[in-house]
Amino acid sequence: MRQVLRRADFRLLFFGLIASMAAESILVLALAIWVKDITGSSGQAGMIIFAVVAPMLLAPLVGWFVDRFRRRPFLVGANLTVAVALTPLFAVRDRADAWVIYLVAVLYGLSYLAVSAALTGLIKVVVPDDLLAEANGALQTVRQGLRLGGPIAGAALYTAVGGWTVAAVTIAGFVLSALAIAVIRVREDPPEPSAPHWLTEAGAGLRHVAAHPVLRRITTGMAISIFMLGFNETLVFAYVDQGLHRQPGFVGVLSAVQGIGGLLGGALAAALIRRLGEVRTVALGMLALTPASLSFVVPHLWLSIPGMVFFGCGLSVTVVSFHTLLQRATPAAMMGRVAAGVDALISGPSAVAIAAGAGLVSVLDYRLLFVCTGLALLASGWSVWRSRLPGSANQHVTDDGQPAVATPRF
Repeated sequence: MRQVLRRADFRLLFFGLIASMAAESILVLALAIWVKDITGSSGQAGMIIFAVVAPMLLAPLVGWFVDRFRRRPFLVGANLTVAVALTPLFAVRDRADAWVIYLVAVLYGLSYLAVSAALTGLIKVVVPDDLLAEANGALQTVRQGLRLGGPIAGAALYTAVGGWTVAAVTIAGFVLSALAIAVIRVREDPPEPSAPHWLTEAGAGLRHVAAHPVLRRITTGMAISIFMLGFNETLVFAYVDQGLHRQPGFVGVLSAVQGIGGLLGGALAAALIRRLGEVRTVALGMLALTPASLSFVVPHLWLSIPGMVFFGCGLSVTVVSFHTLLQRATPAAMMGRVAAGVDALISGPSAVAIAAGAGLVSVLDYRLLFVCTGLALLASGWSVWRSRLPGSANQHVTDDGQPAVATPRF
């Protein structure tokens, strides 16, 4: 991590992203609390999360739009646009204005897709290929660190000084991010001319994944794993209630423990990628998700606490190695379409799993469901581990899906 932070261009990007990620970490929960405060409805508060993720349906189109611009100016504009999109929150006063919060949540969700797709491409431009894993690991470490305190800080800030102040703080974070990214010195190639039919271009990212032998296998495994983890999002409440006999708020304690594991995973990911290559590191991260599910089968904290550490660590390792794989196996010109398309393939079905988990837990024992998800995660991770390319165990990949053997560096 220290090596990539020696680069002045990445330090500016890193600082800018810390500002925007800090703003994001306090925003969504604060919006949900705000809706609960003015409407008195927990259901309406929960719909804020749906409003944020609903734009995922537009991911391929968003990716196509992102790829029509240079990454740095696009990110500057996107962060400033988010700041402007948050300003209607200053008009919220009572229950009749709840629609404004929902509108802001949808706009934020749409902008998050665009920023994520453009950021994946900009990192590929700013950072040399051999430092991509370190760069992604550094960002994931910060993201997990903010996961520990960001939502709590957002809730406390709203409770202490109200929604308008939360809006002002988050706007400042996005503006600061835009300013930091604006001064980065980077040379980017102009975007490729668009195809005659925009729909053809919008689907190019998914076609690239389907045609690339490694990306196709890994993305399939990731989609299955994230789908199964969607069940756990609901099952964990049954575990806390029926197993531990604690209040629902105790889920926040488990989430904080997961964040600790996430910090560890973000710090370890780059070293694992250098030793094992992206493919096996993705598989290793996915396999580490299994103990978390199985640890909930027996309702004891001495099992679930280390299980959540494994979960956080495995999730961070998986995310870092998968993003590094995407960047190394995708031409820069179509990075936005690939990143956004993969987000839709992986994250979209998880929403269905969350809803399905809520229904299943009412008719089946939650412990049986945890066993099923744990075994499915194990099978998915093992399948990815065995699907590695022939040759050296320390494998990296190229745009055409062939192995590129790299020498480990420690």
